[in-house]
Amino acid sequence: MNKKMKIKKDDLVMVMSGKDKGKTGKVLRVIPDDNKIIVSGINIVKRHQKPNAKLQHGGIIEKEAALYADKVMLVCPKCNLPTRTNSKEVSGNNVRVCKKCEEIVDNI
Repeated sequence: MNKKMKIKKDDLVMVMSGKDKGKTGKVLRVIPDDNKIIVSGINIVKRHQKPNAKLQHGGIIEKEAALYADKVMLVCPKCNLPTRTNSKEVSGNNVRVCKKCEEIVDNI
């Protein structure tokens, strides 16, 4: 089941609710089937890890966990504020546009 998401990999997003409210980070991975994303430095969880070939000693490691895409908003590169986006057709290409300052964010 392919779902269309408004947030893509490498977007700068701000968390709007939850324990990390107000923090910004870059999207590392998008999981459209679950409507979730993984953002760098956001939703850090601790996991107990057994020793293996990659991690020789094991122990407690911290890593980013997935969070719902509905909890974040895209940050406009021009006005530097969290914003909703609109799509427009510019010279034959669909682009995402900031609703606050009408600046083109990028191609869809």
